[in-house]
Amino acid sequence: MDKKKILIVEDDVFIRDIYQIKFAQEGFDVIMAEDGIVALKKLEQFVPAIILLDIIMPYMDGMEVLRKIKANAKLKDIPIIMLTNISEKENIDEGMEVGADDFLIKSHFTPSEVVQKVKTLLKI
Repeated sequence: MDKKKILIVEDDVFIRDIYQIKFAQEGFDVIMAEDGIVALKKLEQFVPAIILLDIIMPYMDGMEVLRKIKANAKLKDIPIIMLTNISEKENIDEGMEVGADDFLIKSHFTPSEVVQKVKTLLKI
């Protein structure tokens, strides 16, 4: 079986490392981006099975990245899980309207639970 590629867009090094290790242990091919600009550059080179996208990041926030991905014909069908510490309903509603598939509050989910959500979304 081909490894499923996952793009994790997260500016916090500690969180990025935790998810990178967890998804790699679960058999994913993990590609990391520390901000939205890097993420969009990487998406020019490959199309992942799924994207985990932080909202609060330098240079370009997750909502802007989400809009750009959904506006791109080649990328618009990639499932995207917004991964954030923001729990304001407006942000969640905005993300879902723009096209996010799920919204996970980092502090409410362990990395294992996030992996499970991804697997469920990808029907693994």
